[in-house]
Amino acid sequence: MSIKPVPPELAAFIAGHDAFLVIGHKEPDGDCIGSQLALASFLKRLGKKSFLLSSGPFTRTEILQYEHAFLDRVPDGIPLSKAALIVLDCSSLSRVGRIADQLPSLPLAFIDHHAAGEAAGDVRYIDPSAPSVTRLVQALIEAFGAVPNREEAELLLFGLCTDTGFFRHLDTAGSDALLSAARLVEQGASPKRIFSMIYGGKSLFTRKLMGEILSRTEPYFDGRLLVSYVTEEDHRRYGIASRDSDMLYQLLMTVAGVEAAVVIRQESENNCTVGFRSRDTVDVGSVASQFGGGGHRLAAGLSMEGRIEEVRERILEAFDRVFVTLSNDEAY
Repeated sequence: MSIKPVPPELAAFIAGHDAFLVIGHKEPDGDCIGSQLALASFLKRLGKKSFLLSSGPFTRTEILQYEHAFLDRVPDGIPLSKAALIVLDCSSLSRVGRIADQLPSLPLAFIDHHAAGEAAGDVRYIDPSAPSVTRLVQALIEAFGAVPNREEAELLLFGLCTDTGFFRHLDTAGSDALLSAARLVEQGASPKRIFSMIYGGKSLFTRKLMGEILSRTEPYFDGRLLVSYVTEEDHRRYGIASRDSDMLYQLLMTVAGVEAAVVIRQESENNCTVGFRSRDTVDVGSVASQFGGGGHRLAAGLSMEGRIEEVRERILEAFDRVFVTLSNDEAY
């Protein structure tokens, strides 16, 4: 399946401005960071200025090396008369974090592969069928009649591999992602190097913490849902850099009969983040959106006030409705 073509108005949007604030969602991942960096590099090749913004935090080990390239506030001295905003990997300003309150009123474009979010912005390139936002940025570069340079190709493949789980999430409609990856490799991107970036360099603490999280995992709805949690004490003992969400979800989703997995993290005294993964039948993006979160059908996340116990109850109530609906559908 091919992705949507780049809207002509997006190319015109870029051509019509000289400077861009390139913004991603809070708690960024490899797809968000890779798409921001690659787009900023391409804009520079077009003779444009760009400023990379992120509310952070950069908690994933594979993106820590890029944190220095991002600003956590809007810089002074931007030529606003010819400037614009481009938001990547989320389709509404509600997901960009505290930076949203600082943004000047400028023309606004969204590039995203998540369906959630209000229909805002002057230009929207939204394609839920795309495997990653880096895939859409690659399409944008190619729509200008260009090809990614080696650095851009590496960043784009990094994001694509992040959101496809190094292609293991692709199904029969995944040929476009593989063909686009081949073009990036031709431009110098190294799958071997990117695999090491995403899955290598982990500390022993990450494995110890993963063992504790796995030991707490409980099944619900006849084993169709697995739920576990991370406490504040875990953060103190192992450090925030000991998170290894992708490998954790990989292990949970290999359990026989499981259709979705949830990990709740107590980030502060009265706030939790919640990560969701689905094998196929459960739309976890829809579940997350009920609580103001975002994502897509197979992977989503949210932030919620409360302690682990109360957050878990609210999440279980939402999944109860999901599994009742699925059971009714299966009965017919």
